[in-house]
Amino acid sequence: MAKCVSIAELYQSDELKLQCDRYNKAIDGYKKYFGGLGEGFRLFSAPGRTEVGGNHTDHNHGKVLAASVNLDVIAVVETLDIPKILLKSEGFDESVIDINDLEVKDSEKNTADALIRGVVAGFKNNGYNIGGFKAYTTTNVLKGSGLSSSAAFEVLVGNILNSLYNNASVSAIKLAQIAQYAENKYFGKPSGLMDQMASSVGGFVAIDFRDTESPIIEKIELDFSSFGHALCIIDTKGDHADLTPDYAAIPEEMKAVAKHFSVEYLRQLCRSDIMLNMGILRDEFGDRAVLRSLHFFDENDRVDKLAYALKNKDFPAFLDSIRESGNSSYKYLQNVFSVNDYKNQGLGIGLNVAESVLNRKGASRVHGGGFAGTIQAFVPTDLLKEFKMEMEKVFGGGACHVLGIRKTGGCEVDKESLDFSTNR
Repeated sequence: MAKCVSIAELYQSDELKLQCDRYNKAIDGYKKYFGGLGEGFRLFSAPGRTEVGGNHTDHNHGKVLAASVNLDVIAVVETLDIPKILLKSEGFDESVIDINDLEVKDSEKNTADALIRGVVAGFKNNGYNIGGFKAYTTTNVLKGSGLSSSAAFEVLVGNILNSLYNNASVSAIKLAQIAQYAENKYFGKPSGLMDQMASSVGGFVAIDFRDTESPIIEKIELDFSSFGHALCIIDTKGDHADLTPDYAAIPEEMKAVAKHFSVEYLRQLCRSDIMLNMGILRDEFGDRAVLRSLHFFDENDRVDKLAYALKNKDFPAFLDSIRESGNSSYKYLQNVFSVNDYKNQGLGIGLNVAESVLNRKGASRVHGGGFAGTIQAFVPTDLLKEFKMEMEKVFGGGACHVLGIRKTGGCEVDKESLDFSTNR
C-alpha cells in the first residue's frame, strides 16, 4: 500500500534543508503556473533506480538486483472536478490528457503524454478509480542517466491516482505493473519490469520475475558506506536517440531463441538447452542471439550470488560478481556500444578509465540498458576524490554522481513535515 511519509524519512539528514527548499520551489512553481494553490494540495515523490545485477534479464522473466536512489521526481497536486489531467513538468510543455479518451495514440509515442494516458488506462483496465488533477513536477533524476527517469515519472502518476482516488489501496507491485504497461503499450518502449518495480517498491531489492504477475521480492538491508565504498553513476554523455532498435533487439533475440524450443521466455529453459543445440541455434539465429541467451542464464545465477554476498556481508565476493556481470554484458550481451554507431563508444571509454583509476579495487560495469549513457562503479572511499576527478576530466564537470540508497519507493509526502524538517 502506498505510504504518506515525512521529508525526514525520504532524505538524508544533511540534505533536508536543500530538499525542503526544493519542495517549496515546486510549490511556488505550481502557484505561478496555475495561478494559485488551495489548502488541500498534496505532495508526491517517486525515486529513480539503479540496477546492480541482472542486466537485461527481466524481460525474459529473470532475476534482478536493484535499488531506489536518492534522486527523485516530485509533484505538487490538486484534484480537478473535470475529467482532465493537466501536468506541467518544469522545463517542458504542459500535458493535457482527457481521461475519457484512453486510446493508444501513435502521435504520442515517446512522450510524457503517452506515459500519463497509459497509466490512467492501466488503472481503468484493472478496475481502479480514475479522476482529474493538476500537477506541477520537477526532477533531479537526469534524463538518459540510466536511473530510469521514465519509470519514476510513471510511478509518480500512479501514486497520485492511487492516493487521490483509490485510498492508497493499490499495491506497489501493481503500480509497477501498470507503469510498465504504460511504457510498453503507450510510450512504445519494450522494457521489462525491473525499472518500475525498483522505483515503486523502494530500497534494495532482489526480484525474481519468473511469474511477472506475482514477482518474488526480497528486501536487503545494507549500507554501502559500511563497506568503505561509494556507489557512483557516471554519465558518459552519450545520446540515446535512435537506440530503441538496439534495446529492442535484445529481448527479441532472446525470445526468438526461446521460441525455437516452443516456449515464450528463456526462463522456461536452462543453459544446457542452449549448449546441446548450439549448432542449430547458431545457424538459425546467428551467434549474437546465442551469446545473449548464454548471458541471460549466467547473469541470473549472478543475481543469486550478489544477494547472498550482501546478506552475508561478503563485499569482496559482491565486487567479484559485479566485475563478472560487467564482463558478460560487454562480451556476450554486447550492449556497451551500438554496432550501428561504432565510432561512439563512450561507455567503453568510461569503463577503461574506471578500471585504470580503481586498479583492481572496487568494480565497474555498464549500467541499465546500455549502448549509451551511464556506467556504474563501486569506489573505495579513499579513491573517491581521484575517481571523480578523473571521470570528470573525460566527461565534464558533474558527470560523476555519488548516490545514496533510498528505502522508500513511490509515495505521498506529508506536507506538514516541510516546516518540521526546515526547523530541525
